[in-house]
Amino acid sequence: MGAGKLSLARFDFNGYSARVLQKSLLLRLTLACLVAGFLGSCATQPLASRNQAKPQRMNVRTTAYCTSERGGGGKHNAVGMYLSGRNVVSAASDWSRFPLGTRFRLVDTNQEYIIDDYGGALIGTNTIDLFKNSRLDMKRWGVRHVDIDILQWGSEERSVKILAPRARHKKVRRMLVALNSKKKPIEVADKRL
Repeated sequence: MGAGKLSLARFDFNGYSARVLQKSLLLRLTLACLVAGFLGSCATQPLASRNQAKPQRMNVRTTAYCTSERGGGGKHNAVGMYLSGRNVVSAASDWSRFPLGTRFRLVDTNQEYIIDDYGGALIGTNTIDLFKNSRLDMKRWGVRHVDIDILQWGSEERSVKILAPRARHKKVRRMLVALNSKKKPIEVADKRL
């Protein structure tokens, strides 16, 4: 037996073998993606998402305001940003009833609003003041009782944080007292220490 006749079997890569290997790899990757997608679609939603019901609907009294209104706050809201009259429109309320950041939609018009302002006449009421771009739009709105869908409740903590430095004003103090009375007695007791 000659050394030349006894050779180890070897695997030759040629053009055909490379294409078969690529197709095999591509097929495996595709199959893995399909299995992962299928298993991912079978996963359950987190408990918090499942428990969220439809938006909360309520009937509220609404009024309107604009930047040129006498006695108003001008072009800025309570957090120092420009009032918005575009996609999500600014609105004002008593923050102890509708906290800063509360998002809602008017059922009749489907217009979305966010509470980012407050007004003295709103303190102690469930009235929401809707921002309008012009005095004419404000007058056209007038006073209306409308159904709203609460899309997301705002933050009472953030409301308190914004209002606390303004506590020298009587109307702001009324909102702060109402917001603090909603806290658990343990939280209030801890703050006094």
